[in-house]
Amino acid sequence: MASPFRRKSKEEKAALDKEDSELEEVVQAEVPEDENTENKTDDLALQEALLESAKRVTHTCMDIRRGENVLIVCDPTTGEIGQSLHRTATERSDRVLLIVMPKGRHHGEEPPSPVANLMKQQQIVIAPTKYSLTHTRAIRAAVKEGARVATMPGMTAEMFVSGGMTADFNQIKKDLAELSGTLRRKRLIHVKDSNGTDVEFEVSWRDWKLDDNGICNRPRMITNLPAGKAFVLPREGTMNGTIVINGTWESTVLEEPLELTVENGIVIDIKGDSTAAQIRQQFGEAASRLKSRDRELVWTVAEFGFGMNPKAQMTGHVLEDEKQLGTCYFSIGDNTSLGGNASVGIHIPGVISKPSVWLDDTQVLDDGKFVA
Repeated sequence: MASPFRRKSKEEKAALDKEDSELEEVVQAEVPEDENTENKTDDLALQEALLESAKRVTHTCMDIRRGENVLIVCDPTTGEIGQSLHRTATERSDRVLLIVMPKGRHHGEEPPSPVANLMKQQQIVIAPTKYSLTHTRAIRAAVKEGARVATMPGMTAEMFVSGGMTADFNQIKKDLAELSGTLRRKRLIHVKDSNGTDVEFEVSWRDWKLDDNGICNRPRMITNLPAGKAFVLPREGTMNGTIVINGTWESTVLEEPLELTVENGIVIDIKGDSTAAQIRQQFGEAASRLKSRDRELVWTVAEFGFGMNPKAQMTGHVLEDEKQLGTCYFSIGDNTSLGGNASVGIHIPGVISKPSVWLDDTQVLDDGKFVA
């Protein structure tokens, strides 16, 4: 019997080379030349667009400086984006690290401890991931240590090169700054819409966050990209009424609205199609990981805000949906990143497409349009 490891003769090698050549000819014959050219052109165009957008992030939004420690955190769904960010970041600093962590299970889930530990050692953290790391202890710890952070939950290659990412973030920064005068000394917020939303709650006007503008160039700053929203912590225990989510929930464009009944800042009932049952199960699983006295807190109405990005589109990607100009959103779950007490490890937003919003007696949105 011939040894399986014996060297091939020259004749055998020539025959194999001929077979490989013939096989290659067959494969090329099966794929039209025009199609090959088109695919290569499309791939090249996408790569160029990814790098252009990545450069906007690393050079403009984050303003990476020479010698800064930069950590880019992606997962298997965002590897292409992570690589583009790594490539452009290295144009500014030679201390850039790209890591791929396992995909999470839901928004607000903590990253693996080695990733969390690395975050605390950086000056810049950029995190394009399937699920949001924004409201995690790991991000809060990194910011506390002086990092500036950009998170991109749900980011896809298509989103990265279009829509909200193409906005003029300097103009959004200006618009948000001008909004501060309208918010000043306003305590009571009232939200209504034609679908049945009718809810009131209190806020502290000093708690409004107006720095989600895409420019994240100083220590301890944090932003989502694409950016463009104003948001606040609803004062715990003050919200009462009905919220009808008719745009998107998490990363799903809703076919039927979700109706949430809120008492004293806690969602006590949720109605809708099969999505409502899935939400109850998801939050129930999160509650089961808490002490019994804290389980109700998973249903805390944790955040309220409205979109300020004119380029953002409602596509079923929560990162961009809640930034669309003229919409507003409510998030349920963990509110500790905004100074609240509900440390529950889950944080999910729902978007209302055409709300009317009042701050005390001043109307700021009328059926999805800002009131001048």
